[in-house]
Amino acid sequence: MTNSQKRRITAEDLYKLQMITTSEISPDGKFIVYGLQRVESETEKKYANLWLISTEDGAPRQITFGDHVDQSPKWSPDGTEIAFLSNRKEEKQFQLYVLPMQGGEAGSITDLKGEFGEFSWSPDGKKLVFEFRKKDEETLKREQDEKKKSLGITARHIDRVFYKLDAYGYLPRERWHIWTVNRSTKEARQITDSKFFDDLEPSWSPDGKQVVFCSNHSDDPDLNFEAIDLFIADVEKAKVSKLETPPGVKQTPRFSPDGKWIAYVGQDGQHNGWKNQNLWVVGADGKLPASNLTGKYDFQVSGWTINDYAQTRNVAPVWSKDNEKIFFIIARHGNTNLLSISADGSACQEILVNNGVVLNFSIDHANAHIAIEHLDMFTPGQILLHNIHEQKLKTLVNINRDLFKNIDLGTVEEIWFKGADGNDLQGWILKPPDFNENKPYPAILEIHGGPLVQYGDIFMHEFFYLAAQDYVVFFCNPRGGQGYGEEHAKAIHGAWGTVDFDDLISWTDNVSQKPYVDSNRLGVTGGSYGGYMTNWIIGHTQRFKAAVTQRSVSNLTSMWGSSDFNWAFQEEFDNKAPYESIEVLWECSPMKHIGSAKTPTLVIHSEQDLRCPIEQGEQVYVALKKLGVDTEFVVFPEEPHGLSRNGRTDRRIERLKSILGWFDRYLK
Repeated sequence: MTNSQKRRITAEDLYKLQMITTSEISPDGKFIVYGLQRVESETEKKYANLWLISTEDGAPRQITFGDHVDQSPKWSPDGTEIAFLSNRKEEKQFQLYVLPMQGGEAGSITDLKGEFGEFSWSPDGKKLVFEFRKKDEETLKREQDEKKKSLGITARHIDRVFYKLDAYGYLPRERWHIWTVNRSTKEARQITDSKFFDDLEPSWSPDGKQVVFCSNHSDDPDLNFEAIDLFIADVEKAKVSKLETPPGVKQTPRFSPDGKWIAYVGQDGQHNGWKNQNLWVVGADGKLPASNLTGKYDFQVSGWTINDYAQTRNVAPVWSKDNEKIFFIIARHGNTNLLSISADGSACQEILVNNGVVLNFSIDHANAHIAIEHLDMFTPGQILLHNIHEQKLKTLVNINRDLFKNIDLGTVEEIWFKGADGNDLQGWILKPPDFNENKPYPAILEIHGGPLVQYGDIFMHEFFYLAAQDYVVFFCNPRGGQGYGEEHAKAIHGAWGTVDFDDLISWTDNVSQKPYVDSNRLGVTGGSYGGYMTNWIIGHTQRFKAAVTQRSVSNLTSMWGSSDFNWAFQEEFDNKAPYESIEVLWECSPMKHIGSAKTPTLVIHSEQDLRCPIEQGEQVYVALKKLGVDTEFVVFPEEPHGLSRNGRTDRRIERLKSILGWFDRYLK
């Protein structure tokens, strides 16, 4: 089919897009299990089931069924069973299930009231370890009393600083702890306990006698939230000991196969969010100090390439079976790449060299094959198989192939250019389907959130939707984001709205000079920090003829303490509370400069946004109304901060149509 015969992407295609939730290769490397999410348009519900594909003949088959959510599949060490989480019995209560691969139905091995997090099999396959947060006792009692259940909560008594979380709501009193469950007897046992600490990301030692996990044992973890340490628990004795490591945020610890080392991802020091996350190793017995393996390379060990299709995740490092190498991912120059590094940090090698984003990966026991969840700008929802010995790569799964074979998405041009200070910057220009270089197009600048993330070679439905309406869409990675080294990220620490603004204007200058861009019809939009920058832009220039600010930050002084991040935002701005020094917070607040705004601006916010509370959008809307600037306020009920990525599909569609309608009004 030629491009002229293809259709353009629509907002309603969100109903047709399927998403891989996670995947894992079998120990023998012969199969990959993965979760596949779909949307039911009649009910607006999202369901997920498990699928299995052979790595040899590439034939997929569905192995769980039903309108519920099956997720996080994990192979048993011998490859005979798959453990997974499911809410098939009770919509709001997940349990651990095990599916025998030789045939038979999946059966639950837990019967607990609360929330499950990460889990994994013990090396001998007899137990599983998992994160679990029990349901509060008062909640259980209320749910068992029909009258109290119908009346709901009378009052919330809050005594901690971080008491709510976006897309969750008010946090329970119970904390996350480490549990184990016996595969055969189904006996569940709690290993750690505390009223004040959360114990997270457990991982087994090779002998199955210990688990390593992350926890913050500060006097008040909410007031020292970066003081995360590694702890080792004796599974039988339930005895916990701390492993000495340098201060800083830590995550995803993993034992080496010989049990001598633990690899983890962490930052060096506290109160410096701009610093790279690095790959570290530390002696498991506490005698050998921690060593930063990747610090000298100046890259970010994470997968934060932002998009509106798939959830980014904290991906754990994976040891080679001979203890000599560690596999991990980095965000760099718009890609998320898979690398390996020697255990002493002396040699670093790129494993996957094609452009795009690695969302997750897993390796078989023989270290012969790597299963890679991958997507690029034009292909969301792939699983690739990398043959390590032959250095061959093939696509096993492309779940949206049938949808996109009939859609013309347009073309993308990648550009490196110079910023205001002669600094190197990377950007992309998305051109509409049936592009005519002799025709002047209106253009829209998209600004990413974060700011400590990156845009890149990854599918963005919103961008393609706007391009399908004959807009040129252009986006870049200004200073303040990650993926370009620590100095690039540090450039706006305590100074949002400075060189990041300069870089965005330089990018706009660059794109405006293109003969196919009508420089008199420019729009700007972004969400979260991108909404902050949109607010900042309309207060500092009339360059843009229309703006859409989404889930934005507008007033750092009023957001202090009201966001789910609470007081912690002050670390970005001189680390002082408003009552200690209001100058930096206010100087960096778009509301200080909103009086100069003249740009017609649509304000979009979600009622249940706890990251950037709705009052941030309300202030912008009211100010623009008072100033006589054309504005409207679009509010989405029940939705959290992440509406554009994982909100209810009909609301995501309405959001897109509101954005398009506003730009059409002022740019066409």
